[in-house]
Amino acid sequence: MKLIAGLGNPGPRYRNTRHNAGFAAVDRAAEKLNAEFVREKYRALLAETEWKGERLVFMKPMTYMNLSGESIARAVRYNNVELCNLLVVVDDVNLELGRLRLRPEGSAGGHNGLKSIIDRLGSEEFPRLRIGVGQSRGAVLRDHVLSTFAPDEKPVAEKTVARAADAALCFVEFGIGKAMTEFNTGPDRNGGAE
Repeated sequence: MKLIAGLGNPGPRYRNTRHNAGFAAVDRAAEKLNAEFVREKYRALLAETEWKGERLVFMKPMTYMNLSGESIARAVRYNNVELCNLLVVVDDVNLELGRLRLRPEGSAGGHNGLKSIIDRLGSEEFPRLRIGVGQSRGAVLRDHVLSTFAPDEKPVAEKTVARAADAALCFVEFGIGKAMTEFNTGPDRNGGAE
């Protein structure tokens, strides 16, 4: 079983914010496989399917970003998911808009959602996909991540979310190494790979 967990905040107020890039990417990946978020479990919304001969679960914790680890740790433990088969998809203000960065493990890097997951799992050894949402331009960090994309940023943001969905599915089919090779590239002006 592979578990793809996108991080974000629930509710319409946060729907199109930078902080919900993880939700958006997981929504897009599930949509590509006709999997619908119709099940609630582990304080999360789940979309489940079989793909490439394997059980695949997409997950969106409904605990709010800073408590994401509660839901994810429950799902991992209940389903005996090996941490190498968990991919966490998050926004990253330290990456320029349009850039993706996959890693097989690592620190929270200042991201409270990742910090919660690391604390609850007791490990940093799980793959993660960071989606560049751009640095704040003088705004307080909290205000920046809870803001929507500016009109000139939206086309790049949408293409980046689509690439993140493809990266997640590449991870499922081929593993983290192949996904890193294919998707750890810089953005061009149109949000595609260089």
